[in-house]
Amino acid sequence: MKKIIPIALAMLFIAASLWGQAENKPATAPSSKPEASLLNPSSMAEQAPAVFKAKFTTTKGDFVVEVTRAWSPRGADRFYNLVKYHFYDGAAFFRVLPGFVVQFGISPRPEVSRVWQPADIPDDRVTQSNTRGTLTFATGGPNTRTTQVFINLADNSSLNNMGFSPFGKVIEGMKVVDKFYSGYGEGAPSGNGPAQDRIQKEGKAYLEKNFPRLDTIQTAVILTAAIVPK
Repeated sequence: MKKIIPIALAMLFIAASLWGQAENKPATAPSSKPEASLLNPSSMAEQAPAVFKAKFTTTKGDFVVEVTRAWSPRGADRFYNLVKYHFYDGAAFFRVLPGFVVQFGISPRPEVSRVWQPADIPDDRVTQSNTRGTLTFATGGPNTRTTQVFINLADNSSLNNMGFSPFGKVIEGMKVVDKFYSGYGEGAPSGNGPAQDRIQKEGKAYLEKNFPRLDTIQTAVILTAAIVPK
């Protein structure tokens, strides 16, 4: 005669079976991808969207940049990660030369600058001209782009043949960019402005003491949900 297991007892058997399966399930291997951190450049290597916008809130007001990855893929990827993880927050516009460029991109934190100095990315082919409003990474020679960026204040197409590859353009707030303080002139040792090596080594304290009128970035964000690293 066929045995019939009462419903309550059957449910206990099923629950026990499921519990046993959960207990015996192999643990998921931890992800090998490091958590994004400003102190670990290799952890910030996401591919940028095909087109994205970034908003910069500064001491003179806001401006918005639109980046097109196809223009300069490696540059766009680097810029996307730097903005997304708030590298530029607090950074100064330390080189403002009217009729030429506004330059920024040295962290106000020396410990951050230290690890990013050797984090070069290879050059991109120049596909766009360095016209007014375009953004381009500064370099110290071939394949030396790291974090410093300049905004062209005029038609600087003469830079095209020198390998400077624009990756985006200011689409809102160019009048704000034009207002950044320029009274200190060219940086040392060519001029009386800030010395880049001292910004890198001494950070915000050096600029506040010696160049207090420089404008700064209060925050820069991708115009989607931004992530702040620990």
